[in-house]
Amino acid sequence: MVTLTRPDGTRPEDVHLSRRGLTLALTGGYALAAWSAEAEPIKTDGVNMVQSLVQIKAPDREIPAFIARPTKSGKFPVVVLISEIFGLHEYIRDTARRLAKAGYVVIAPDFFVRAGDPSTMTDYPAIMKIVATASDAQVGGDIDAAITYLKAQPWADTKRMAITGYCWGGAVVWETVARRPDLKAGVAWYGRITSGMSPDPANKNPIDVVGELKAPVLGLYAEKDTGIPLTDVEKMKAALKAAGKTNSDIVVYPGAQHGFHADYRPSYNKEAAEDGWAKMLAFFKTNGV
Repeated sequence: MVTLTRPDGTRPEDVHLSRRGLTLALTGGYALAAWSAEAEPIKTDGVNMVQSLVQIKAPDREIPAFIARPTKSGKFPVVVLISEIFGLHEYIRDTARRLAKAGYVVIAPDFFVRAGDPSTMTDYPAIMKIVATASDAQVGGDIDAAITYLKAQPWADTKRMAITGYCWGGAVVWETVARRPDLKAGVAWYGRITSGMSPDPANKNPIDVVGELKAPVLGLYAEKDTGIPLTDVEKMKAALKAAGKTNSDIVVYPGAQHGFHADYRPSYNKEAAEDGWAKMLAFFKTNGV
């Protein structure tokens, strides 16, 4: 199995995949570097749902994006789903299906397609090299392209739109809510707060943009996260208070580790994952999404 204790993946010394685990991860489409051979990931069926892989026009090229949405007629609120460092693998696609079951149009762009497919890799430095290519400017352009695509679709109500993301994507949530005024809410799952993963000096950290938040954000964090210390979480809480962002909040789950929602990892915590999911859906509803 893999022991995933770091905030955004594993290092080579963490990887102890069995042959069976490798086979399951490969055939199931889960990220190899974080797969636990003992995992029993949630599998959401596609009943009453449309799933598609579309090409969206980013500023520099077309990129893939996974979409899941209800089949019934009408316009549905939108959730932009931001992946972990492992990209658009099965866990993210299943998370999209879960949100579609809850009545949302969900779009999950592939932010790393230009540099490679980190889900197929176990070499942590190589994965992080791919992730480091995704600058704030590129990620922002990809998100803008995804939203532009949805605005042209008859089944997407982009006037009711939220964003959520995990790990690397959790940080993107904070930064995107600070940038786009058309988002009504964001939910950031254990995203970094004070440190970045890209050498681009133009990149910002979530704590740097708190005063610019244009909608409420709910942060879901873990007490035992070895990569995001509670001191960082407390700094973020203080920054939110100082900026007068009273509708934003942070929840810390006692005993939980980084990646507690990721049901294909050994760090999965069912109680925290289910509570966080319920809080996310309630937060969306409270904020009109």
